[in-house]
Amino acid sequence: MSTSWFFLLLAGFFEICFTIALKYSQGFTKIVPSTITIIFIVFSFFSVSQAMKEIPLGTAYGVWAGIGAAGTVVCGIVFFGDSYHIIRLLSITFIVLGIIGLKLVGSE
Repeated sequence: MSTSWFFLLLAGFFEICFTIALKYSQGFTKIVPSTITIIFIVFSFFSVSQAMKEIPLGTAYGVWAGIGAAGTVVCGIVFFGDSYHIIRLLSITFIVLGIIGLKLVGSE
């Protein structure tokens, strides 16, 4: 795995972190979770910007957003009691398949 793909995976992880922190910030009314949210947003944007040095824009953004979306849904189910209806799980599966597809054709 190249450094760019590592940065892209890291950016997706940081996106999941900032959305969870955002939930705890309660609309930016809590200072500590709000600060953590901003820090993870900066880390996420920095990481995706590093990935975009070598990975095409559409691929990088699609993978970044997909990791963030799928990961956040899974975290919502596991940590916040969000619905785990079969349609939600199937939808996450499609997002993950899309990420895999973008990785497979990454630089073409």
